[in-house]
Amino acid sequence: MYAIIENGGKQYKVSEGDVVRVEKLNRNVGEEVTFNVVMVADGETVRVGEEARSAKVTAKVEAQDKYRKIIVFKYKAKKNERKKQGHRQPFTAVKIESITL
Repeated sequence: MYAIIENGGKQYKVSEGDVVRVEKLNRNVGEEVTFNVVMVADGETVRVGEEARSAKVTAKVEAQDKYRKIIVFKYKAKKNERKKQGHRQPFTAVKIESITL
């Protein structure tokens, strides 16, 4: 069984036991989280839309961390204009505990 959940404008395919990195959530490590369910599939049946809204995906917050640094470098040719910046996007790692219909 797997489900498609929505968080932070993105969709993730998850099944029980998966550890997924989602957009940062304001939760402490160890707390439980529920997600909006877009689709649920178990074996031969697929539930989408209103049928999937009754389904529940619960997860446990494993960690709050940041991705590795990416470098953003902007320059204009022949103008001696350069700008170097770094960015680390924060994320929340959650472990999917259960998918209920």
